Amino acid sequence: MVSPGAPKTRRSVERAFWREVAGGLSSEDAAVVVGVSAAVGARWFRQGGGMPTITLTEPGGRYLSFAEREEIMLLREQRHGVREIARRLGRDPGTISRELRRNAATRGGKLEYRASVAQWKAELMARRPKPAKLATNHRLREYVQERLDGGMRLPGGTAVNGPPVVAWQGRNKPHRQDRKWSTAWSPQQISKRLEVEFPDDESMRISHEAIYQSLFIEGRGALKRELVAALRTGRALRKPRARSQNKPQAHVTADVVISERPAEAADRAVPGHWEGDLIIGTNRSAIGTLVERSSRSTLLVHLPRLEGYGEQPRTKHGPALSGYGAVAMNVALVASLTTLPQQLRKTLTWDRGKELSEHAQLALDTGTKVFFADPHSPWQRPTNENTNGLLRQYFPKGTDLSRWSADDLAAVAFTLNNRPRKALGWKTPAEVFAEQLQSTQQPGVATTG
Repeated sequence: MVSPGAPKTRRSVERAFWREVAGGLSSEDAAVVVGVSAAVGARWFRQGGGMPTITLTEPGGRYLSFAEREEIMLLREQRHGVREIARRLGRDPGTISRELRRNAATRGGKLEYRASVAQWKAELMARRPKPAKLATNHRLREYVQERLDGGMRLPGGTAVNGPPVVAWQGRNKPHRQDRKWSTAWSPQQISKRLEVEFPDDESMRISHEAIYQSLFIEGRGALKRELVAALRTGRALRKPRARSQNKPQAHVTADVVISERPAEAADRAVPGHWEGDLIIGTNRSAIGTLVERSSRSTLLVHLPRLEGYGEQPRTKHGPALSGYGAVAMNVALVASLTTLPQQLRKTLTWDRGKELSEHAQLALDTGTKVFFADPHSPWQRPTNENTNGLLRQYFPKGTDLSRWSADDLAAVAFTLNNRPRKALGWKTPAEVFAEQLQSTQQPGVATTG
């Protein structure tokens, strides 16, 4: 083996670095702790996509450690023989003999034992490179790529292109710009759905972690790194998720607070209970979101600008022309909710935004009782909060949401409703909602409207 010259940093140092990162330190701080430069730590973190590229478990006592190799080097310089070195280290003479023969440095054509070079050679020879499953299984790779980055379509099969996007440039996260619209199943959804669609084909199996590693780690697997843009957050590095912003509060009466909501609404076994909210864009644009708690089925409410918007300066206490004032919001929600059977529109839980201040009229028009979550308590509407996070992949913050037509919103809702969900036993929301709809249409089924 040709000598590599100056050996790379030892694996033990890399292991210590990743342990510090796992403990909460930044890559720069972790690098300083383990004794390497901040630039080296940043490079390790970037090349690994925020994930350890080596096992964090130290090798067992079966293998020579770096400290033992240093001791061998010192004893060898003192002219001690192989058996004497083995006796002092408590190792078999054959182990020492092979170590001196296999891992000696060869610079200058002479065999000189150097602990750092020996450690590098030992780690190099210990590697067992194995082709990634996605690199060798073309059928599996195509399935994963299609579910990650496949095109969106309407129920009839018509393709929906979505917004034009700039080429992926390797940045950690796309901020305040449009992202490509795609099927965008999560790696876990892909992994679990394989078991549903190919129950008898063991070759069509891959863990979600293997998919993440193929995306995040440079040179790992067969997936292009730009496919990280199809992940929920679009991050190229694995980092903690930022806390969501608290929602604004509006006045509500005591009879419509969440504590007054029927007990069955908290039980996801009973369909017909919805959670709702707005996702806000620039220029006072918004989209309404409705999510059924039991099936996780999503309805997107189109909120077009009203006539006269932008034609004159906005006046205080003037009519709300942005599309999500109280009156316009009621009209749009009534149009969406009345497409459902009465048995599947029992309650609606909203945050304290003023856009639903006309909730009494909404309840009268639809028969859907409205309740409001407590202030600063988004966890009381968990299904809707989660769904809004998924929708931000298609409607990023800082973009104008008024661009999208009702057909565009229908395409996004259709795509979201046809992703398998872990909470549904890897069924899709559309499949569960269809079962609920069928049960309401059976003769003799009592209603609780």
